[in-house]
Amino acid sequence: MFKKILAIFYVSSLYGLTGLELAQKMEARPKPNDLKSENTMVLINKKGKKKTSKLISKSKDDSKKQMIWFLEPKDDYGISFLKIEHENEDDYMNMWLPGFKKFRRISSQKKTDSFMGSDLSFEDMTNRELNEYEYILEEENVSCNDNNSDDDGCFKLISKPKDINSEYSYHITWVTKDNYLSVMEYSYDKNEILLKQKYIEFNKIEDYYVMSKLSVQNVQKNHKTILTIDKININLGYEDAIFHTKTLKRIPQN
Repeated sequence: MFKKILAIFYVSSLYGLTGLELAQKMEARPKPNDLKSENTMVLINKKGKKKTSKLISKSKDDSKKQMIWFLEPKDDYGISFLKIEHENEDDYMNMWLPGFKKFRRISSQKKTDSFMGSDLSFEDMTNRELNEYEYILEEENVSCNDNNSDDDGCFKLISKPKDINSEYSYHITWVTKDNYLSVMEYSYDKNEILLKQKYIEFNKIEDYYVMSKLSVQNVQKNHKTILTIDKININLGYEDAIFHTKTLKRIPQN
């Protein structure tokens, strides 16, 4: 499938954009230096049963440095996660498990595992480095949703990971023309079968578009995750030093 797409669409668009250039514009979008958010994560299984979690996140450098603490439910209280992304080496990920009083290192071989039972894998939690993907601009004037409406406000971008250890063969991403925001994405497994559908909403805070809601549907497991950002503060002046395993044991109080 991807090879057929590559053969047909590996050309510059009428706008003068290639897939790589569109990805570069997405990465160059203005972003806050850091942010803190209070979030609600709801997991919905195939029977409709829900599990609701409350969590706090602190991040910096477009979430290349991030910490997450779970506050609810009670059984998950104090579980925390640290991620530090690197360009030329494996990303560092670690979790603090207070019930066992120990850390759990997330190796690169485990990046396809689920994050806290959600439909987000650890791979989904990381940024996509430009040099780690092949990009194709498949279409230029498409609807920004999947209900076949008449709007044509999005590009359709295909990205294929070069990493053979990725859980995905490729992604199809719908990107807004005006602000280069990723608002919808279909991700395909190694057999090129649809695995996940993602829908992203944004709010504008000062000069920045910041994600306000993420919905992820695993169509193969009929399981869904909805992450809602309830409160957010930006440009708080976080130092790099706070993104450390020792900080994971201390739940933010403000």
